[in-house]
Parts: sequence; structure tokens; C-alpha cells
Amino acid sequence: MPTSAPIPLDFLVIGHVTRDIPTADPATSEYVLGGTVSFAAVTAAKLGRHPTVLTRAGDDVDLSALAAVGGLCVLPSDHTTTFANLYTPTGRVQYCYTPAPVIAAADVPSHLRHPKVVLLGPLVQELRPDIIHIFPPETVVAAVPQGWMRRWDADGRVHPTPWTTAEEFLPHLDALILSIEDVDGDLSIIEEYCTHVPLLVMTQYREGSTVYQQQADGSIAVTQVPPRPANEVDPTGAGDTFATAFLLRLQETGDPLDAARYANVTASFGVEGPGISAIPSHAAVLDYMAAHPWPAPETP
Repeated sequence: MPTSAPIPLDFLVIGHVTRDIPTADPATSEYVLGGTVSFAAVTAAKLGRHPTVLTRAGDDVDLSALAAVGGLCVLPSDHTTTFANLYTPTGRVQYCYTPAPVIAAADVPSHLRHPKVVLLGPLVQELRPDIIHIFPPETVVAAVPQGWMRRWDADGRVHPTPWTTAEEFLPHLDALILSIEDVDGDLSIIEEYCTHVPLLVMTQYREGSTVYQQQADGSIAVTQVPPRPANEVDPTGAGDTFATAFLLRLQETGDPLDAARYANVTASFGVEGPGISAIPSHAAVLDYMAAHPWPAPETP
């Protein structure tokens, strides 16, 4: 599979792309392109930035749409990681088939090692801890950890599992972004992660997000950032849209609370249309933030 020519490195996202199929039959040819890297790259491009994706995939997936939004470096694999998402009256049941091989530090080409921002977006525990050490201090390094928090049985059925490599990653991250669903609502896990990483953001679906910041005295400042009310059509990829918007705004302003508000607004617009169709522009997000300031101005 060909690799596109390098472009100036603005935002790098690393992890598997996926074939997302509508049935439990892994042999089906029907799929849509998925994975954190896919949603993150599209979001970054729509927000006016220049994404680059480093992934591993086989010839069983068409990556031309991903290549169209930015740089693309594809590591070889005999197959592409495949997920089946089945929706039942009791919730989603997920299956994982044909996980592609791991991505380690040695797999990252030298020209991809100095981005302004890097997002680690594992899906099937594919990113190895040594990858965290290859980026320079000036790079903003962040992760969305759900791919380190899932396992699958012999039938492919996906189950939650503890993040066993957390302490190898967290001290080297500038930010960790995860959802309240990732920890099954257990805030003690959030509190534990906060002792290792300086900045953590927890998304809470319609409730907005919460920012946890380490203070000089060792305490944790906790701030709830309100959502933008949305008319939800399709929530797929909302967490990845949030993470991308948060990191790009954080790199731009250095203000985690402003970045969380920016990301809340971006993700809320994104769920108002199918797929990636409603992800807004940078200008649209700023216009909304200007018209709806937060914190609200005090009345005299």
C-alpha cells in the first residue's frame, strides 16, 4: 500500500484504522472506515490544521478518503483491525476481529518524530510503551486510552480490562483524555490517574467535561466545563472529535479550560449530522464561543 509524501508536521495521530462492519460476520465485505485516527484526522482538517496519520493496515481497506485530508503513513499488515458494533435493547455489543500488529517506537519514521501535537489513539492495545519516549519536550503529547482498556475473547467479544501499562505512559503525557464510560463511572480510577499525569480531561456526554489539573502543592484543581446543547443525530466519533479539538486549542492557547470549552462546542456540533458531516470549522466554534461566553459575564 503506498505512502503519501511527508507534509509539514502539525498534528500527528497514531493508532490502527479499522474496518467497522454492521454484522458479527467478519467475512462481510461491507464496512465503513473507523478508528480514532480517522475521526481525529478529519476533525483536525476541518478545524484548519494539517493532520498526519501513522497507522497499520492491510489491503482490505480503502484509505483514499483519509489520505485526502492530510499526510498518511501506512505500516504493512496482512489485514486491518475489524470491529463489529451490534446494538441491542441492553446496549452495544462489540466484537474485534483480525487485530493488526503492534506499533512500536522503531516503527515511527524519523520525519514523524517532531510534531507540534501528537495524539496516541490505540484501539486494540497496539501502541507499545516505548513509543512515548521518542518525542521532544516541545511536543504536546496526549492519549485517549480506551484501546488499552479493552480485551477480547476467543469469539472476538470485547470486554473491559484494567489499563496495565498506565504507569508507563502517564508520567510522560501532557494530557490524558477519556470518557466517564471508559472507567465505568468509577472516579477513583480518575483520581489515581491524576497522580501521574499533569492534566486529565473526562468527557461526560451531555454533561460537558471535567478538567483535572495538578497544582504546585500536589492538589488537584477540578473544574466542570458546561456543554453546548446539541440536537444529536449521530454520536459516533464524538470522543475523538473532542480530544482532537481540545489538543489543538490547548497547543494554540495554553489554557486547558478554554480548550475544554472549545472541544465541548466542537464535539456538540459534530453529533448534529451523520458521520463527519457536521464537524464545524474553527471560525464557527469561535463564533459560538464569542456569542456564548463562559464563564458567563457577571451582571452589575
